[in-house]
Amino acid sequence: MTILLVFAGGMVGAPARYLIDRFVQRRHDSVFPWGTLSVNLFGSFVLGALAGAQPPGVVMTLAGTGFCGALTTFSTFGFETVRLLEDGSLRAAALNAFGGLALGVLSALAGYGLAVHLI
Repeated sequence: MTILLVFAGGMVGAPARYLIDRFVQRRHDSVFPWGTLSVNLFGSFVLGALAGAQPPGVVMTLAGTGFCGALTTFSTFGFETVRLLEDGSLRAAALNAFGGLALGVLSALAGYGLAVHLI
């Protein structure tokens, strides 16, 4: 049952990641990966909110592991940072690496805090 929940959440999270990434990136004429940053921050917020809300295990497996796991992407984040370095965009690479990590943690904290406050 657990694997099916992860699979179902991933079936929604993976296409959502692609569509949100393309939607955001199309609106920016820069080498900076705004789309990946957006999905990672959104996913961090949602996962933080889920952790704060402490839903039943089934919901956490479906939405947390499945959906958020497929929505967010550390591999693309790493690849895009390396690509920025290779292109000589050192400032953008540093902003992506350190900003993405810091903002991701803050997004998760904000989601957690909001859920704890509301529940």
